[in-house]
Amino acid sequence: MHNQKENTTVLVGMSGGVDSSVAAAVLADQGYKVIGVTIKTYRYEDVGGNIGNESSCCSLDGINDARLVCDNLGIPHYVVDFTEPFEKNVISYFIDEYLSGRTPNPCVICNRTIKWEEMLKKADLVGAEYIATGHFAQVNFSKETGRYYISRGKDINKDQSYAMWTLTQESLRRTIFPLGHLTKPEVRQLAVRYGLRTASKGESFEICFIPDNDYNRFLKNNVEGLEDSVDGGDLVMDGRIVGKHKGFPFYTIGQRKGLGLSTPEPVYVTKIDYKNNTIEIGKNSDLMHSVLIARDVNMLKYPDSGQGRKVKAKIRYKDDGGEAVVHDLGSGRVKVAFDEPRRAITPGQSIVFYEGEDVIGGAIIDEVTKEVE
Repeated sequence: MHNQKENTTVLVGMSGGVDSSVAAAVLADQGYKVIGVTIKTYRYEDVGGNIGNESSCCSLDGINDARLVCDNLGIPHYVVDFTEPFEKNVISYFIDEYLSGRTPNPCVICNRTIKWEEMLKKADLVGAEYIATGHFAQVNFSKETGRYYISRGKDINKDQSYAMWTLTQESLRRTIFPLGHLTKPEVRQLAVRYGLRTASKGESFEICFIPDNDYNRFLKNNVEGLEDSVDGGDLVMDGRIVGKHKGFPFYTIGQRKGLGLSTPEPVYVTKIDYKNNTIEIGKNSDLMHSVLIARDVNMLKYPDSGQGRKVKAKIRYKDDGGEAVVHDLGSGRVKVAFDEPRRAITPGQSIVFYEGEDVIGGAIIDEVTKEVE
């Protein structure tokens, strides 16, 4: 698909981690004209927590490591400031979703709006045809439908296809994933072979703008008067008030700890009602649902979600997926009916539709229901 590599410029998103460092090295090795770019997505002093945290993807240490890797590879390196679009598209979205009783996945939104759409604008400015990242995923093209789509990376333990369902056709057309066909150990070996300083660097797991991984602290720091306004709402079980909670944004579906109740059998958060600041709790069986409605659908492999399309659907990143049938409801909404009930389906999270190894589309979970209407 990519010919005349010597004349083709690729903008590589470099976090300072081992994966993006190897992605840049592999492309340079293949003869592409590579430009390394590290994006600054938030002001370190604004987000609080563990400032300068070396494992976070946009930290000061990350910027420094990316620059030194580019020096090593003999390619230019730039830092671009995306704090404004990131604040608008990702941080605001994250806060708004929590304040609406949902549990968002900000990385999914960041991938579409920042790591791709904003990066492609930069690519256009420097005459780069493609952008590349160190994600473990693959881009494919279907001659039948004339559409680009994502497939799982070879390393199933590291596969990042779940977080890519929001990407547009134009973004995918201009994307290269140099690590898609490699495993993590192979990437580490390449890093050693290329002599990269990031070869033994650890993984980053937390959300970049919450480096201490304390969501409650972040929300309290960023929403004035939040604690006072939401503290002391009702905990409801079987229609009866059984206690008080500390504020609905500080709980997630399926949560068991921190409810402050002593009950004969374990209880869990089953529903969050932000309008009334109440949290419903129930038994494990109350967390099981077969049907959900999802919004903001984005299809990759096929032009639409179809009526009665059979898929394997994942409701969270670390989910093996379940057999399901998708029905298009129009207006970007779909109904998904699982063959077997799934536990703790969480509004705000992504549902991603697979066909074998391929991502055919995805959407954001809006509501759950027990029965098929």
